[in-house]
Amino acid sequence: MPSNEPSLDLALLCREEYIEQAHFFSTLGDQIRRNLPTQDVLGSVREEILATTRLPLAIDFLLGELRHVGVLAPGMRKLAHYFSPFQCFIMAEAENEQGRFDLRAALEILRREAEYRVGEPTRQGLFLYQFETLCRHRLGYDGGLAAIADDPAFDSQWRNWILALRRQIGAVDVADLIYVQSQYYRQTAGRDLDGSVPPPLFGEREGRIALANRHKDPLILFASLHRQLGYPEVPNPPKADLQRDLLPQLARRLELLEARLRLVEEEQRGGIDLSKFYGPPSANQQ
Repeated sequence: MPSNEPSLDLALLCREEYIEQAHFFSTLGDQIRRNLPTQDVLGSVREEILATTRLPLAIDFLLGELRHVGVLAPGMRKLAHYFSPFQCFIMAEAENEQGRFDLRAALEILRREAEYRVGEPTRQGLFLYQFETLCRHRLGYDGGLAAIADDPAFDSQWRNWILALRRQIGAVDVADLIYVQSQYYRQTAGRDLDGSVPPPLFGEREGRIALANRHKDPLILFASLHRQLGYPEVPNPPKADLQRDLLPQLARRLELLEARLRLVEEEQRGGIDLSKFYGPPSANQQ
């Protein structure tokens, strides 16, 4: 039977490091909401970090990479001994100019994950939090699950199962995937006494909750796991502030209407003077 007790080998770093990481991501997110330059924020938050941890050295390296390439994710990847593959993936998705993943939401996700690792994390809770992040924020399953599988917290059995999910997502219900890998399924199917079968990845309670949420929205399943088992909740994507963008859009539309009205008035007065649209003569024409 799988144990949901905290495992001491889940943490890549010591408890102090994750406490300071949570403070780092929290402060960075707060300052970015105030539209402060990221370079200035990194310099100021470095002074707040506990000097006995390795995070100040990591911040110094990230600050140099930020000045060189303009983003943080490549620097985090170079510090693979300090930042987990999932942390690097989340930051890369947030800094992707072609995506819609908000950087403030990414930093809040990283803060909550670091706080969860400070307490008594389990492999079940860590995976469900990271997997819910992919679902709730519509991030790429292929790259996201590969990053989760590379986390040192997961052993080979977990890693192989997570990588196999990439071929099953969309074809198999998420609740079924969890239910089949639970102790509750082994008991009800009569396979619990078969020694040739690897131990299940999830406990009895996860299996019962997954069975009760079959053929439902996966977010309902995750909400049930939060209520019943106390797994960390993933922050929702921030809602767009329509009021903030409304006035600039109205001002732009008024400018276009005024330009059209001027063209109509000129046409009624005898025609449009196209000479004002000409550019300055080139040297060859002179």
